[in-house]
Amino acid sequence: MRFLNAPLFVLLAASACGSPSSSTLPELPVIADPAFLEQYAQTGGFRLGQPTSITITPDGREVLFLRSGPRSPVRNLYSFDIETGEERALLGQELLADTGELSPEERALRERLRLVAGGVASYQLSKDGARILIPLSGRLFVLERASGELRELPSDGGYANDARFSPNGERVACVREGDLWIIDVAERTQRRITHRDSPTITNGLAEFVAQEEMSRYHGYWWSPDSESLLLQRTDVARVPVWHASNPIAPADEPHAARYPHTGAENADVRLFVLSIDGTVRSEVQWDRAALPYLATVRWSKDHPPLIVVQDRRQQRELVLEVDLASGATSTRLEEEDAAWLNLDQSVPRWTGEDRYLWSTEREGGWQLEVRTPEGKTALTPPDLGYYELRHVADDAAWVIASSDPTERHVWRVPFEGEAEAITREPGYHDAIFGSRDDLWVHASHTVDEGPRWRVRRGNEVVGELRSVADAPPFVPNVEHLEVGERQYRAMVIRPRNFERGRTYPVLLSVYAGPGHNRVRKGRDFQLREQWQADQGFVVVSLDGRGTPGRGRDWERAVRGDLIEIPLADQIEGLRALGERFSELDMDRVGVYGWSFGGYFSAMAVMRHPEVFKVGVAGAPVCDWRDYDTHYTERFMSLPSDNEAGYNAASVLSYTSNLRRPLLIVHGTSDDNVYFVHALKMHDALMRADREHEFIALAGSTHMVSNADLARALQGRIMRFLARGLR
Repeated sequence: MRFLNAPLFVLLAASACGSPSSSTLPELPVIADPAFLEQYAQTGGFRLGQPTSITITPDGREVLFLRSGPRSPVRNLYSFDIETGEERALLGQELLADTGELSPEERALRERLRLVAGGVASYQLSKDGARILIPLSGRLFVLERASGELRELPSDGGYANDARFSPNGERVACVREGDLWIIDVAERTQRRITHRDSPTITNGLAEFVAQEEMSRYHGYWWSPDSESLLLQRTDVARVPVWHASNPIAPADEPHAARYPHTGAENADVRLFVLSIDGTVRSEVQWDRAALPYLATVRWSKDHPPLIVVQDRRQQRELVLEVDLASGATSTRLEEEDAAWLNLDQSVPRWTGEDRYLWSTEREGGWQLEVRTPEGKTALTPPDLGYYELRHVADDAAWVIASSDPTERHVWRVPFEGEAEAITREPGYHDAIFGSRDDLWVHASHTVDEGPRWRVRRGNEVVGELRSVADAPPFVPNVEHLEVGERQYRAMVIRPRNFERGRTYPVLLSVYAGPGHNRVRKGRDFQLREQWQADQGFVVVSLDGRGTPGRGRDWERAVRGDLIEIPLADQIEGLRALGERFSELDMDRVGVYGWSFGGYFSAMAVMRHPEVFKVGVAGAPVCDWRDYDTHYTERFMSLPSDNEAGYNAASVLSYTSNLRRPLLIVHGTSDDNVYFVHALKMHDALMRADREHEFIALAGSTHMVSNADLARALQGRIMRFLARGLR
């Protein structure tokens, strides 16, 4: 369950402001502008118009990037000249106007990526920088950078999914209708090199859990010499078929998908070495029965491929070296954890002859280390807060790290010597490198500046990528702090016309699940929450145990029951905030969230009505037996191993307890948290004769991307929460 920003939950409390202790004060005007809703929706949360998909050309002269208009998801491809500072569009509007229908595989991938984009959704620069590959609605175009010539590649055989250049730039591989095809760019000819013998088999595509939970989006990998490939063959014959439908269009066929829910069969994944003519050279061998998950594949020049495989419970994983001739594998590293092992897709990474980088939580916190046949050397201490590897130079690694879970910083980590902090301003920082060690793009969103994309040569700023995004109409009034004995990271967002001496109803904006920090430092991160607060609320968020960034034990405290500790920590943090700030009316607390946050909200009002007076549950999980294998079993193990834990963490165990107003919102076509979750919750509440409200978003997936629908939804939520906290 990768985190999803919820739709614009808008909370209105003009009639709910005040309390007995403040009733003698004159009524405080509501300063939130209703037009903000439309602006927020039309600008994609003020992210449309920002540079994305940034690539530095190998010659170090240009930076390529995608950017849309400030109120349009249609993206174009741009080039920024580092020497002159000039920007130019690389494509004409005639190409962007293509509105061809996406394939089911492409729609699914975009849902996994939480991507809503038109025009150029992605591109790839060839390794030598001479060509740009542009997929567009299943068609493929190649732009020659030197001449500006744009050519379309052959399109026979079906929609082109996951199209990518060979390392030499002479060929393009793609998957059409479940088989891998190779296209010769110069000759503009293509050939199908695999032939699946069953509709349940695909060649070259990552399976559902790899995309949704492992952040692995590819199912084939080019060899460095461009003469062969590693190919994933996936058979989903034993995976249950689930359907996501659009009830508002009953004539449409429901979308059928193989969905591996907990305890059920997963896809059967095998890996082969193929020549580019389709000849199978070998099958990669490992104990697939004991280690069925193919988590990571890396193939670097002058080195054999490395793969990472995991067992079903994700408590054991191996790094395996592949012998291409025979397909045999040898173990380079074994990791074990009594709770679970997290994945870091930026490693393993070769750095020299028989030496590679690896990350581990073996010592209680994430560390980057160098592995050789002779042993290991830690490059970062556990308390540095390593997050991800960004670049490997001759003498150092560049990483993202922070000891404070509310921030991200760029660090340079020498292979010999002390780590050096490159960024220090509070906020989120990232680094985008190309093939050069001295040139990078510094993406930042700090407390003081908001989002920027500066081109740096070493530490010197040599240019900046332009954003055309709309400027937010206000700066959020956010206070970051630590509360409670466990020092929960928290943030408090007060109305911009806040007055001391008044009390305000409280809204807990919550996620609380694994893998995501709700509390983050950045000037524009809490725009939606500020608008909510300007209705007359104090909006608060907390990160308790189970969230990342505070060490292995902190995160794994939720093992076996995904709700008990999150509930306890959020309540403890809330009460600590109430004790610190007299303006918080702890008798009027609402809770809302989406995805895991929606699940938490439903459980909160059912299990702790003494704390939470109203709840909004967006796209909530109801019963973890109905969620996918790789996510759920990582934290809960298999249902057969943990029946008591699954029962304790199921909303269905508590529906008869509901005494507070609860609004359930869910998209009928959601193929992440299926609509069945909301239906089961609704059905159980009906049978228990418990009052609640239910909004079915016809045709919507896990994202509510339609601006008109999002605005209408907020009106309903506003009225519901105003009544609940009156």
